[in-house]
Amino acid sequence: MRALLVFSIAWLITLVSEAQVKVGDPAPDIELTGPEGRPLKLSSMRGSVVLIDFWASWCGPCRRNNPSLVVLYDKYRSKGLEILGVSLDTRKDAWLNAVKADGLTWPQVIDPRGGGARSANDYGVSYIPTSFLLDRKGVLRAVNLHGRELDRAVSRLLKEDR
Repeated sequence: MRALLVFSIAWLITLVSEAQVKVGDPAPDIELTGPEGRPLKLSSMRGSVVLIDFWASWCGPCRRNNPSLVVLYDKYRSKGLEILGVSLDTRKDAWLNAVKADGLTWPQVIDPRGGGARSANDYGVSYIPTSFLLDRKGVLRAVNLHGRELDRAVSRLLKEDR
């Protein structure tokens, strides 16, 4: 357990980014591989409100956050919400097992470079879970919202962007 903690801290330190996307900026595109081995681009989701969720199977706070994302997705999917799960796992099998165990039905991709993940660097991710809420045009509207605050922001974006 101690070794995992030391590894996790070292991994997060290496994740500190030079780039930092800001609210109001266009979201950098992400193109990574999904569970079936096919590439998926964030830009292909334009037209939907998108929550980008950076996470990993070994991250306790990420896994504890997943049930609330399942509820959010079930509530707003039919109204135009998409979630893009971006896993920073280095082991594909651990990622896929976590997706299944947590019932994550939204699009998932993996950036298996861990602490050297370009996708996380492009967004300035320094810890996980970290999330970014985009409007239908792909513009960053909020970072790291949770609970009722996230629900209200998603509802507002779904209404205003029609």
